[in-house]
Amino acid sequence: MQAQKENVPQQVVEETTEVRAPDSSLVKQRCRLDGQEDNNKKTTTGSSDFSDPVYKEISLTNGYINRMSRDELRAKLAEFKLDTRGVKDVLKKRLKNYYKKEKLMHKQPTNGENYYDYICIIDFEATCEEGNQPEFTHEIIEFPIVLLNTRTLEIEDTFQRYVKPEINPRLSEFCINLTGISQALVDKADDFPKVLQHAIEWMEQKELGSKYSYSILTDGSWDMSKFLNIQCRVNRLRYPSFAKKWINIRKAYGNFYKMPRSQTKLSSMLENLGMDYDGRPHSGLDDSKNIARIAIRMLQDGCELRVNERLHGGLLLSVSSSTPIEGAPAPQMPKLR
Repeated sequence: MQAQKENVPQQVVEETTEVRAPDSSLVKQRCRLDGQEDNNKKTTTGSSDFSDPVYKEISLTNGYINRMSRDELRAKLAEFKLDTRGVKDVLKKRLKNYYKKEKLMHKQPTNGENYYDYICIIDFEATCEEGNQPEFTHEIIEFPIVLLNTRTLEIEDTFQRYVKPEINPRLSEFCINLTGISQALVDKADDFPKVLQHAIEWMEQKELGSKYSYSILTDGSWDMSKFLNIQCRVNRLRYPSFAKKWINIRKAYGNFYKMPRSQTKLSSMLENLGMDYDGRPHSGLDDSKNIARIAIRMLQDGCELRVNERLHGGLLLSVSSSTPIEGAPAPQMPKLR
């Protein structure tokens, strides 16, 4: 829900977390989740951890890549049969991670067995009015899920349900034009508790949280910390435990590719990666599919997408990149408040 999200103020509370020594066995570079570099942090790791000559080779290679022109970068990527689309900073990051992976591949094992089996991309659509006044209550009117297999890097399945709003049952013309969701669609839809139950049953059929590990991924903080939070209050439901932690792809994208916040909107992320939007903008399902395409490209470029935000006691908290990877729990229907 891009237009709504840009106007929703959101405060992130930073957690104080013990700094752990970086695990040199990782091949994929972690996406910095707190927006800070490790250079100024003290760790207990000895200098001998990175004394192997391979790290000097990687450093020298990175310096050479930094001096390459965009045409040279594209030519080298093409030589390795890698994607040549994207702005210069994206191309540099892609090539650096390719060389790093190649040089470390024969030295150390990967950490892939500990990574999520699936990522669930969720991008709600909600009721809105032009200008989005602070007192307006946003209610979810579209609940989409895109299931991304992290092993095959393919979209394996999708879920979509429309939702009947209660507080503002009549959609504004602005909302209809923005989302493409008609009044007739929401009038015949189930209310949110029933749709949430359908979503949970769908996730259970996929054995998420039981047989397969997974994480939720969103385009920003708003879907979980605001829209789902408000909706659960409207329906007097407890906040679902499986949605308390998620990957904010905007934060991960900006930190991985060293892009400013102004370049982390959905349209900007796609453009910087050399991709066009596929589908109808502000359709929850189409937005989710396009977010999945960005996630796939980031994984291909060597980013280890990790949970970087969580909701605790109604507060939005940032999760440190030193936190071990842990999948979301098996989904369960929350109890009434």
